[in-house]
Amino acid sequence: MTRRSFLFVLGSSRPDGNTEALAREAAEQLPSDVEQRWISLARHPLPDFVDLRHDGDRVRPTEGSAALLLDATLAATDIVIASPLYWYSVSTQTKRYLDHWAGWLRTPGLDFKAAMAGRTLWGVTALADDHAEVADPLVGTLHHSAAYLGMRFGGVLLGNGSKPGDVLSDTRALAHAKTFFAREALPARFPHETAA
Repeated sequence: MTRRSFLFVLGSSRPDGNTEALAREAAEQLPSDVEQRWISLARHPLPDFVDLRHDGDRVRPTEGSAALLLDATLAATDIVIASPLYWYSVSTQTKRYLDHWAGWLRTPGLDFKAAMAGRTLWGVTALADDHAEVADPLVGTLHHSAAYLGMRFGGVLLGNGSKPGDVLSDTRALAHAKTFFAREALPARFPHETAA
């Protein structure tokens, strides 16, 4: 059995926000032998993604934030996207990280899609709304990204909070955080697909 290794990708523009606090609550429940790596996209910003899919050769990033995030992504069995809900979806920093996946898919010799297949994608978000369904676009973004890559999807842990620290008063979210990573992640499938 492969030893689990979690990468927490923090997509907030401010440190120690509600989303990060909720992710850390859930991470505290992981067994002590599970490796955890935390990378803030605000501290390790990625360059804007340029779509070069029809422009010939590309090389694997060897330095900077792109190389750091690529290596960390490939080293993890479980990737946790911890992004606040911004305009009903992931933050700009998080979207840029996912956009770079498109470039990694076309990097010669990397075989990013095959490398990601079977790994698990999770989400954590804080929203300033009592209606969880406003996060559906964020959930869809993560679920469909996992489905495209043949990953498993563990779902999204939702918490409510606007001002820093608010989420720590969301008793329902904190209770869910205690068992969130213990749940079984299922293969992600597009709505039109059926289980084989």
